[in-house]
Amino acid sequence: MFDYIKGNLTAIYDTNAVVDISGIGYKIITTSKSLQGVKTGDNIMFYTYLHLREDIMDLYGFTDLHERSTFMLLISVSGVGPKAAISLLSALESESLALAVISGDVKTITTAPGIGQKLAQRIVLELKDKIKASYIAHEGAVVEQPNATLESEAVEALIGLGYTPSVAVKAIKSVEKGLSLEETIKKALSQNAM
Repeated sequence: MFDYIKGNLTAIYDTNAVVDISGIGYKIITTSKSLQGVKTGDNIMFYTYLHLREDIMDLYGFTDLHERSTFMLLISVSGVGPKAAISLLSALESESLALAVISGDVKTITTAPGIGQKLAQRIVLELKDKIKASYIAHEGAVVEQPNATLESEAVEALIGLGYTPSVAVKAIKSVEKGLSLEETIKKALSQNAM
């Protein structure tokens, strides 16, 4: 129904913001990432999702489209509602969550409040095939398929060598881009000895 809402930010709460548009205050449920660096009085735009149920009408908003698309993927998982998705996206950036899902890092996903082991496993199981490597963002730009695949293959290789998924992801992210798979793994191993 609403694709975005743009207006004056009149109030900020823990997970809510109020945007005034022509004298009407829209309460938008959002992530802590979307609220970083903004203050009341700012002109702001939220990309929105309207959640309707028989007794609920909630408006969720995100300051970037990638975060909203990750939110939409999360709520497609059985057992993950909008509040759990907001909790996940407040605890993990979209890119970190995507890498955790691709590498099967359930422990990282459970760092979000309200996300237990079983739900984290279901998220990995249901989203692993949906999250395409081409959607993993790198430094604000979408990485093309070969580099993203290289990153996920390098992460899997480090996991096979005994690294935990979260350490493997951090190690690969610390290596400069543009290297071959073999060079990336060697560089990650030399910089991040266990």
